[in-house]
Amino acid sequence: MRLEQLLNEHTEQIVTKWFNALAGTYPLNTAQFLKSIPDTFANPVGNIARQSLRALFAELLAANDHKSLTASLDPLIRVRAVQTMFTPSQATAFVLELKPIVRQCIAETSLSPEVTADLKAFETRVDELLLLAFDVFVNCRETVYQIKASQEKSRFYRAFARAGLVREDPDADPDSASS
Repeated sequence: MRLEQLLNEHTEQIVTKWFNALAGTYPLNTAQFLKSIPDTFANPVGNIARQSLRALFAELLAANDHKSLTASLDPLIRVRAVQTMFTPSQATAFVLELKPIVRQCIAETSLSPEVTADLKAFETRVDELLLLAFDVFVNCRETVYQIKASQEKSRFYRAFARAGLVREDPDADPDSASS
């Protein structure tokens, strides 16, 4: 039996454990909420996490390219990027939790050399996914900081304009406006 078949048989169990590991990175009350409320509208973060993890697992099994993995990873990492409680490593570390979960789920199966080789290749894809997650996280955080800087700039401009310290046309001669 190939690794892909083994993992397909355990998909639900693996994704659930992976989701629980991700939820465990949040404070206890938040983790309980994420796990207990399945409603999309009442718990959008939990819903995004479940959908993203399921899609990521499917992409990893299919050994798809970085573009497909990034598309599946993006919604979840965007959420974690705006949550200021996480450092970049904390926000992306959940990816590595998949490796021991997979090993635990297939531990009862005697692994042939072929399956062992497939497992090593799968774990390499998980490592690559971690690097993609880190890149997506950094890009998202950069965008958040750019938006914040732009908002601050705009706020100061409006304050200066209300105080009469800003001219509408900076190229106009200030002396000609008073004539």
